[in-house]
Amino acid sequence: MNDHEVNVGILGLGTVGTGVAKILLTQSGLLKTRSDLNFKLKAIAEINWNVKRDLNLDGIQCLTDAKQLIADPEIDIVVETIGGYEPAFSFISEALCNRKHVVTANKALIATRGRELFKIAKENGVGLLFEASVGGGIPIIKGLREGLVANKIESIYGILNGTSNYILTRMHQDGLEFEEALKEAQVKGFAEADPTLDVGGGDAAHKLTILGSLATSSTLDFDSLYVEGITPITKLDINFAKSFGFTIKLLAIFRALENGLDLRVHPTLIPNTHLLAAVNNELNAIFVKGDFVGNTMFYGPGAGERPTGSAIVSDIVDLSKGLLLKEGEPSSYLSIDPERRMELAPINAIKNRFYLRFFTYDKPGVLSKISGILGERGISISSMVQLETHEKDNYVPIVLLTHKASEEAMEEALREIDQFDFVKDKGLRLRLF
Repeated sequence: MNDHEVNVGILGLGTVGTGVAKILLTQSGLLKTRSDLNFKLKAIAEINWNVKRDLNLDGIQCLTDAKQLIADPEIDIVVETIGGYEPAFSFISEALCNRKHVVTANKALIATRGRELFKIAKENGVGLLFEASVGGGIPIIKGLREGLVANKIESIYGILNGTSNYILTRMHQDGLEFEEALKEAQVKGFAEADPTLDVGGGDAAHKLTILGSLATSSTLDFDSLYVEGITPITKLDINFAKSFGFTIKLLAIFRALENGLDLRVHPTLIPNTHLLAAVNNELNAIFVKGDFVGNTMFYGPGAGERPTGSAIVSDIVDLSKGLLLKEGEPSSYLSIDPERRMELAPINAIKNRFYLRFFTYDKPGVLSKISGILGERGISISSMVQLETHEKDNYVPIVLLTHKASEEAMEEALREIDQFDFVKDKGLRLRLF
């Protein structure tokens, strides 16, 4: 970096990369005023230059070879917006080894291979920032890393996936079934053609792994998280939740327990009185509790060209200010220690309240048998609803809310209940907030 000028190179010019380029090209005056730095978009590497983009790239190197951009000695910061695992991992690794700072929005890569990348960054004395990897334009990473630095993080509850939240909102507000809401989300561009990562909970789990790592200054094992998606939820479940005073959301949960960390993603019945219950459509929200600050909430758009681009540029500015303060010497900027590991508490040891839904054939003694199995395992019922028999199929939905019980006891009870001949389909289990 010379004369307070920062040269930036972008890998990938899709939705996110375009957003970053637009900000660097159109907001240069604002960035100069607020940072006392000049930011120059020096080069972009993109394999498909045939796509029409609303960008004036005069004076910018338009490359097809990412390695050429990474090797450029004049580039200070490399922005990776390719996504996926490869070649993104190789490009980021190479840039870090070339002692270039890196900014990325790649949540899957940070969640699953972050330990390797943070180690490379640390060894080379450079920064790897990833504000845009969680919550799009919401400054949650900086909030945990800086704003809440004086706090031990006791819990995080987040609505982290806009696709799932949009689907559940439409089911709740407009009475759509899951498949109807999913198709609408795909038409509007809120869901991918293959929505598995979103509706299956994987995307939220990637983001939760990152938040949990920041909260503990350690690297967590993504594969150890307990993850459930929203595909089994029906309009009937939404309506039952309403009748009990709850809204169903796909919730990412982090809790610091005495016996380890509790990290899980699953549909959750949230009381309508809680702020998270009112977070609708494609918006995200993260509820963070620190031991000194108490409860805080971060809210806003979780994806998109402009919000994600905004978050990436904030990382670019942060890294550049550090370069200026260090008089050109690179600094690690690491808030996650790649050598520090934390264990997750086993899901079976966690206690929750539960929502249970069974479709049963109309026979005498059904409810007493179900409640008997639950009672044998110390699971007590707090509320119960049983609708009239469905005339065509001769079955009836039974819904129960329980008091707190262990996951292990509930798993055993459900396994036995599902074997009864009067149970039409496998029972559904959801947790209460």
